[in-house]
Amino acid sequence: MARRYSMESIQTFIKFFSSSRTNSRTIIQTTSIPKPSLTNQAHILYLHTSQPFSPLHQSNTSFCQTTRAKPTCAGIRRHSTSRMACCVSITACCDRYYDATFSAAGLRPSVVSLSDGTSIHLWSPQYPNPSSRRALVLIHGFGASATWQWAPYLRPLIKAGFDLYVPDLIFFGGSFSPSPDRSDYHQARSVVGVLDRLGVSRFGLVGVSYGGFVSYRISELCPERVERVVLICAGVCLEDTDLAKGLFVVSNVADAAELLVPRRPEKLKELVRLTFVRPPRVMPSCFMRDYIQVMCTEYAQEKTELLQFLIQDRKLSNLPKLTQQTLILWGEQDKVFPLELAHRLKRHLEENSQLVIIKEAGHAVNLEKPAEVVKNIINFFVEPSSNNSTNDHKVCYFVYSIL
Repeated sequence: MARRYSMESIQTFIKFFSSSRTNSRTIIQTTSIPKPSLTNQAHILYLHTSQPFSPLHQSNTSFCQTTRAKPTCAGIRRHSTSRMACCVSITACCDRYYDATFSAAGLRPSVVSLSDGTSIHLWSPQYPNPSSRRALVLIHGFGASATWQWAPYLRPLIKAGFDLYVPDLIFFGGSFSPSPDRSDYHQARSVVGVLDRLGVSRFGLVGVSYGGFVSYRISELCPERVERVVLICAGVCLEDTDLAKGLFVVSNVADAAELLVPRRPEKLKELVRLTFVRPPRVMPSCFMRDYIQVMCTEYAQEKTELLQFLIQDRKLSNLPKLTQQTLILWGEQDKVFPLELAHRLKRHLEENSQLVIIKEAGHAVNLEKPAEVVKNIINFFVEPSSNNSTNDHKVCYFVYSIL
């Protein structure tokens, strides 16, 4: 996934990087970013993530607004008061900025401790209203934390009438578990445990990539609680033999981990090229290194183990069929999970599913075609029982009007 910066964003960074008389902390506190359009394509620099840089909720938001601090190198960089420009981490600034975006959307952060010692960090409504709003759980994929992958979707989904619950999966963001269990079942049970604590009895699910694997397991474990499911580029129908057969760009789990848990700028650039139909022409290594240092070094071994468990001994015959209506969204040119897996999943779920293939998009379809993705999500949940074309037109118009 790639992180996009507008010209205004770059100019802002240059201003506080070039200052030698004001410490970096003060600069970050007083710097603001103009509101962009979700579909604005005037971007000149990218970093490895999955969402546009600026929020959709405010036209003028301070970088430093946040309600939590992670005990990582990112946190150290954020609070640095060094006078040297090189001590300011762009990635850490973005991380703080996304926290502010979630807060501005009316979500609050919290950490829920479960009985097995697992701690799940999540964002949930400050004032939930289950009587008039439907609960929707957004589950991120590999890469950055939940805030990076879901920020552009907050405003349209909230305006469409959803109460959003956005957890960090274990070993991502602010979530951790002492358990040696690396299965997607463990991730699923942990998310369900958090929802139990919050009193969320019925909910819809949207999962991107690895988050789709977890969403599938939640739907399997709690069929009576999950209303509907959206799986975005989630290769849940893959088999362990697919690697050797050449279905993917990598031939073994070790190579996959080297790409999805990058530790070198070259691998991060390779991942960006794989996930986008039109990858950026410029990817400065200094930005790549900064992102890896802040977002990819912590729990790298544990994330590798998550991948290993996901693939080993995986058979389609062992995958249960979901009882919920399922929307399958896929980028037509996905190179991480090829389109064959989308058709395989559609055949597996049969009449309980619908497949939407988004053209001119790859694995990062949620970034390349955000308007189309959110339109399909809202149509799927807002008008679940209607095939009336007039109603569909009204919903589509509503979605585009709020974008």
